[in-house]
Amino acid sequence: MAGGSYYDGEDFCHNKLLVDPEEASFLELIRLLFSSDIKSRRFVECPENQRQRDFSHRWLIFISVVAQKLLLYYRNPMAQMGHAIETWLNLVSSNGGLFRLMLKYLKGNVARPDRLSARFRSVVGNLDRRVEIETSIRADHRKYKSALALMAAKLSYENEAFINSIVTDHWNMKFLGFYNFWNGYQRLPSTQAFMLQDKDTDVNHIVVAFRGTNPFDAYAWCTDVDISWYELQGVGKIHRGFMKALGLQKDGWPKEISLGSEHLYAYYEIRRMLRDILSKNEKAKFIVTGHSLGGALAILFVAVLAIHKEAWLLDRMEGSTHLGSQELVTGSLGISCKIS
Repeated sequence: MAGGSYYDGEDFCHNKLLVDPEEASFLELIRLLFSSDIKSRRFVECPENQRQRDFSHRWLIFISVVAQKLLLYYRNPMAQMGHAIETWLNLVSSNGGLFRLMLKYLKGNVARPDRLSARFRSVVGNLDRRVEIETSIRADHRKYKSALALMAAKLSYENEAFINSIVTDHWNMKFLGFYNFWNGYQRLPSTQAFMLQDKDTDVNHIVVAFRGTNPFDAYAWCTDVDISWYELQGVGKIHRGFMKALGLQKDGWPKEISLGSEHLYAYYEIRRMLRDILSKNEKAKFIVTGHSLGGALAILFVAVLAIHKEAWLLDRMEGSTHLGSQELVTGSLGISCKIS
């Protein structure tokens, strides 16, 4: 196992900053702003040599905790608002526009959108309705893998039926599955991803696409604004929220976990599926992609493969793609981890 007990055991990481919003009372938050000794606050965990922090660091912790508390407090109104907006957008589009919707309403034959159907689009899907990979980019084109990763990352925001329909009927590729992975810290299946396989005759590409932050999902936003981090030897400081979403265990990153668990964790289950598919197809390679939170998970997935010295899997990786709001960066892996 990479790093020995450093990644495994009750105290897998010695250099860390962990913040627990549930333990932060109003009085404790006020004390945080006026006392430089953050370790004395019961909702903060850090090494002894880092207990003294200046006001700017304490202010960031304060903002992170307050933001998480507010997000959790308003999680139901946020979800209801998102549900209403998505329903309205799909109601208008499925009835041929606002004018036709009004006519159908008067006639009493309005088509009601089904949230689980292959025609229901997310807010992201309504803002950008593209679903096709550019027809000018063929499988042997140098931009093919980037175009495929970009559209898969965008498609990850949709429901399973919609994704299956686009992958199968529009892209003529094989849909491998849609997954709701377990986040043990949030105690929710809050990490979504899907997998597909293209039909290139020379090299089959397995694409793993992680979903980004849902605009109306309070738990996803809590993952983003969590200021906690772990420093992993040979890798650097990593955002705890992203690690939790990927499948961080309470004892760190053990190389193997029991697969008989009732919950599926993103890293371990995706790695298992890739092992199985790639071992049966010597020509197949894989791409990991995602936008926003999904992009962070894509890069972190590869980092944990390096930590676990999964050299043969890394050799079969075609690329890891992180999609920002305005750019596409391929192969952007800020990882320094020796594999032997």
